[in-house]
Amino acid sequence: MPVQFFRAAAALVGAGVFFLLYPVARPYLEALPGQATLFSAALTMPEGAAVTLRERFAAELLPESSDPPPAPSVPPPASSSASPPESGSGESSETDPPSVPSDYDPEEIPEEYRAALLEETVVGEEGNEAFIQWQSAWIRNYTRLTPSEIRQVLETPVSFSLSDNSEPQVLLYHTHTTESFDPSPGGFYDTRNNWRDVDKNNNMAAVGEALAEELEALGINVIHDTTLHDHPSYNGAYDRSRETLERYLEQYPSIRVAIDIHRDAVIYDDLSVLKPTVEVDGRKAAQLMIIAPCDDGSIGVPGWKENFRFATQLASEMENRYPGLTRPIFFCYRHYNLDMTPGSLLFEFGTNGNNLEEALYTARLIAPVLADCLNQRVP
Repeated sequence: MPVQFFRAAAALVGAGVFFLLYPVARPYLEALPGQATLFSAALTMPEGAAVTLRERFAAELLPESSDPPPAPSVPPPASSSASPPESGSGESSETDPPSVPSDYDPEEIPEEYRAALLEETVVGEEGNEAFIQWQSAWIRNYTRLTPSEIRQVLETPVSFSLSDNSEPQVLLYHTHTTESFDPSPGGFYDTRNNWRDVDKNNNMAAVGEALAEELEALGINVIHDTTLHDHPSYNGAYDRSRETLERYLEQYPSIRVAIDIHRDAVIYDDLSVLKPTVEVDGRKAAQLMIIAPCDDGSIGVPGWKENFRFATQLASEMENRYPGLTRPIFFCYRHYNLDMTPGSLLFEFGTNGNNLEEALYTARLIAPVLADCLNQRVP
């Protein structure tokens, strides 16, 4: 095991994110062969961002027969909420997050526990072959497909739409329901914060509820599941959320779209945290990142092309209406239970640097776009 891993991990323990680095260490600890997975869901970062453990040790974790993913021109950040391995893999490499100290108070952060929040609007990069633009959407390509191959996939339009509003059509759920946001009032945060909350008024259930309410008002029949799949144990959350999905799809075969709602986590080597925002009508909104799967025959998402087309259609229309609202689509070899419906996607509402109000605003902004795309009312 490289000593650099433990040094870098130790530097992050104070921020309560060592559990996010465990997927890198586990292959060494258990001495088990297997395809490595990237555990950061972040894309382009500001110039000078720290090289992350995920990128630093990717080559060591990949089998000799595999090529590492294309390296971005600027390194991605150190962690992500959407990083656990695929469902059905047995015991997950997720671990339980640490608890927040009893004296934690976001209004009064001692100087020694302060670290910077870096507010940015994350965009694609023209001239960087790792980024592809399709219509108004940007795509960050973490696959081995060439830009021309990706464009060929996207030339075929989305083939599904909603037809019967009397039955549930959209399922919103949360693999990591307890993910929460930063309550700090200033340009810094408390490094003791673990960004977890079992109160459904403060975690991802609140964001899902805002989106569900807006979709229902627009005539979309929605089921919103708020099961705490990551509590009391964070370990195995994707397996448990898959069981929930299977139950709903068996009961309601009319469901065509299943969206797993998360928030990302972006932490640099110096413990600063990215806060991706964009201003819409004078208010700050948390940037949305859509994760879409690719399958090289080993991932288990045979319908990935339809998911990817749907993701790109959504992101392009969101950008048409609200420029800057989306971060580039994270296009990757990942399962994330995205094989269950033709419109299975994972949404990342901001990061651990955003606040809840910014995420709720984004949910309300994207609802009409999602409704129009589902009803094929967009080009």
